[in-house]
Amino acid sequence: MLNKTRGRPRGNPDTRARIAAAARDLFHAHGYPGTTVRAVAAAAGVDPALISYHFGSKQGLFSQSLNLLCVDPTALDQALRGDQAGLADRLLDSVTGLWDAGVPAENRMAVRDDETMRALRDYLDGELRLRIAEFLGGPDATERATAAVGVLGGLIFTRYLNPIRSIDALSPADVRRVFGPALRAALHARPRRP
Repeated sequence: MLNKTRGRPRGNPDTRARIAAAARDLFHAHGYPGTTVRAVAAAAGVDPALISYHFGSKQGLFSQSLNLLCVDPTALDQALRGDQAGLADRLLDSVTGLWDAGVPAENRMAVRDDETMRALRDYLDGELRLRIAEFLGGPDATERATAAVGVLGGLIFTRYLNPIRSIDALSPADVRRVFGPALRAALHARPRRP
């Protein structure tokens, strides 16, 4: 008779930590786009399904292994639901909600670590830009997504990583009011014809 149990898989309790350490090394070495879930699993000596079990996705693995909880895959998924007209507000709410929940000292430590900053830049320029472009659609979607990531990256840098006092002092509602017009213009601008 087989005795199958439900719940957490049996095994070494440090599996999650081993996966996170392997992921951190690979993200630092190869950046976000150059790191695959299979490569992390191989480096950690685990089945790739365990990464999904412990971290949910590559994005979840990235954010948790580098302690960048601001890169929460579910928050991006939620921001990309709904109409295009409300996208700017949803993205700004996502950024402020995630980064404001973080520990400021930990956020600022990321600036001192070149590899973490490179991995964050890779994520912003890769995953975030591509997902926004896909959501927007159209021939100029990549250009608009690039501009949007510029606005969001600027907000992240000047509010959380290397704060400018006047931007750091804004409430989340004020962030939406102040940065919303620039982000809406980036998201919805149409290229000028020559």
